[in-house]
This record gives sequence, structure tokens and C-alpha cells, in this order.
Amino acid sequence: MDPDELEFLGEKVYVSIIPTFNNDGIHLISGDLGPFRASLPVNVPLWVAVSLKRQKKCKIQPPDWMDMQKLEYIKEQEKQSSGFTKMPSDHYMVEAKLLLECAPDDIPRADEVRTIIKDIWDIRMSKIRSSVTKLVKNSDFYAAVDNLTVMEINSVRPILPHALDHLFRMKNTEKTRPTQSSNVSSFLLSKRASTSFHLSPVTSSNTED
Repeated sequence: MDPDELEFLGEKVYVSIIPTFNNDGIHLISGDLGPFRASLPVNVPLWVAVSLKRQKKCKIQPPDWMDMQKLEYIKEQEKQSSGFTKMPSDHYMVEAKLLLECAPDDIPRADEVRTIIKDIWDIRMSKIRSSVTKLVKNSDFYAAVDNLTVMEINSVRPILPHALDHLFRMKNTEKTRPTQSSNVSSFLLSKRASTSFHLSPVTSSNTED
């Protein structure tokens, strides 16, 4: 998937907004949203929240995980763990990107939040690169992707399947390739079979004159 497709998936995540208008509801193909009442929170897809925010028709309440204390805890756990920690959202990078772009005024300590999310992403990507390198060096056939998000998995998709495919072919070639000793044995057996012959009994008769 390309970045636009990943963003499309992330935009379906629901967030809470505080509208500044009154409306009985918005009717969409995917379902109805609302009703909207000024100053009363309502949950809508992220793309709707971004659209209303750009029209200055709402304030966006940031997700609970976009809190500095929680993000610092996640970062520390990620640094200490050899594996990948479970992220609070499968689309955390898409959510952070859109919300920090369109609604930085609704997010407390927005600049610090942006920096620490980038740090978490860098740590996780460094682990992914190390894991791929180890995978190739060990000639393994599979890789565990526990706790990786869609965007993180997609970042290694261009190379990982091809690398695993080549490793699989190389190992199969090594298994089917005959060794030098087996070649010699086959040669000797074939030579022995070609030079062997059957001895027939010969009867001799002595005649006396």
C-alpha cells in the first residue's frame, strides 16, 4: 500500500469533537453521524473531524494516548524492550500527523508531542532494520511482526518478501545440489556396471584315441 492508502485507513478512526453548531445529523454512505449540539462532545471519524476543524466548526479532543506522560512511558518501554511494545493505536502516525497539522491549538504541548512521537517512530524503525538484517544473515524463512502497526509493516514490505523468497530458493538449491562424493560414487557404480560380465560354465571332454 502507498502512503495515501494508509492515510485513508487511518482516517476511519473515531475521535471526539466539540461542535460549535447545531445539526440533526450528517447522512453518509457509511452511516449517520450526529446529532450535533454546540458544546456537547460527539464521536466522528477522523476525516470528518479534520474537515469540520478546517471549517472552524469544532474543536478536536485529542486521543487519550496523545498525552506527554503516556508518550514518555511508551518511549521508555520501547527503549528498554528488545521487542516491539504494543502501541495505543494501530494508526498512531496517521492520527498524529493529521491532528498536529490541522489542530495544534487543541493539543496540549503540541510541539513536544510531535517530537516524542517522532522519537518513538525512529526507535521502532531502528529495531525493524536490525531485525531484517539479522533475519537475512541467519537465512530464516519467516519473521514475527507482533505489535507492529500497518505503516511499520508496510515500510519493510518492498524488500522483505523478496529477500525471504531468494533465501528460500537458495536453501532449496543447496539441498538438491549433489555433493562431490556422491558424484564419484555414482560414477564408480556406473563404471562397475558397464564392465561387469557373466561367466558361463565351460565343459571340456577328453577323447582318447
